[in-house]
Amino acid sequence: QVQLVESGGGLVQAGGSLRLSCAASGRRSSSYGMGWFRQAPGKEREFVSGISGGGAETLYADSVKGRSTISRDSARKTVYLEMNSLKPEDTAVYFCASRSALYSGASYDALSYSYWGQGTQVTVSS
Repeated sequence: QVQLVESGGGLVQAGGSLRLSCAASGRRSSSYGMGWFRQAPGKEREFVSGISGGGAETLYADSVKGRSTISRDSARKTVYLEMNSLKPEDTAVYFCASRSALYSGASYDALSYSYWGQGTQVTVSS
């Protein structure tokens, strides 16, 4: 059974930084396309960033481009999202997601992800 566990969220002041982690378990390989999404109160879930199974391809939403970096550590089966210059509008629950095909690419589409974590809260105060 595939499990994704996010960590690293918290309360931070505007302009600060956070690094979110997503630890995967339940599969022998870690080379699956992974993504980060977020959902703010009263809003739909939106794409934040994605990385391909091999790590060569990365995608970012315009809202976080230039402020965020997605990376992966295959040995630890962990994907990271480092966010800098945080803004109050970054406040949301952040979800990690995984695609089901080995060596899958990065994707903006939430429907292309088969597994989801429970989320970690990020709150940015002004």
